[in-house]
Amino acid sequence: MLITGAARRVGREIALELARHGFDVAIHYRASASDAAETVAQAQALGVHAASFAADLADEAECRALVPAVLARLGRLDAVVNNASTFAYDDTASFSYAAMDAHWRANTAPAIVLTQALHAHVASRDASGCVVNLLDQKLWNPNPDYLSYTLSKAALEAATTLLAQALAPRVRVCGVAPGVTLLSGPMTAAEFERAQASTPLARSSQPADIARAVRFLIESPAVTGTTLLVDGGQHLQAQARDVMFLARKELET
Repeated sequence: MLITGAARRVGREIALELARHGFDVAIHYRASASDAAETVAQAQALGVHAASFAADLADEAECRALVPAVLARLGRLDAVVNNASTFAYDDTASFSYAAMDAHWRANTAPAIVLTQALHAHVASRDASGCVVNLLDQKLWNPNPDYLSYTLSKAALEAATTLLAQALAPRVRVCGVAPGVTLLSGPMTAAEFERAQASTPLARSSQPADIARAVRFLIESPAVTGTTLLVDGGQHLQAQARDVMFLARKELET
């Protein structure tokens, strides 16, 4: 199993969840070499084969070299979890080609390239595989904050459907859409806690929730072309702005 952005945070939790259930794991990272080494050690302690692989997925050549590197080290590949992501703020006033390009190169194009590589590999083995793309609940509950990020994830959600159609029955392609899961960007700890508690279930997704959902999809041979929303019901609430701004406003009143 190749998990991109698996050195830390949600990616690490996904890798260790898979390792706990007997899957060998390829830990991709861009710059966090020490964190990746720690994740590899934790996975190996669970009794599976694990190795780390560095690549800047925004660079097409490095992205295309990743799966061959994994195969050379681990011998085979059955699934790819596209977790690595760029998350930077812009809106309609600050949008630029550069912002859109940065998000597309990190969040959308690599997932397609890695799916392409997985399909070629499993076809050569007369086997089957699975891809899980990490999306975002805000695609089902849109607001205009983080415009380029949202557009890149919307493109990835569309690609999930298109790739599932194109690559069946050899490769299944699914999505997991988290809610507010970890503190990120300029959000403060107080804003994060408020946002987590404001969902219909009074809790948002935890890293373990996301990891279990990913494993479920990998282990479910009848599921493809669909997305699990794992967000405490956040997508059910109409939100005019990103949750960070809503939480900030509530804390200020």
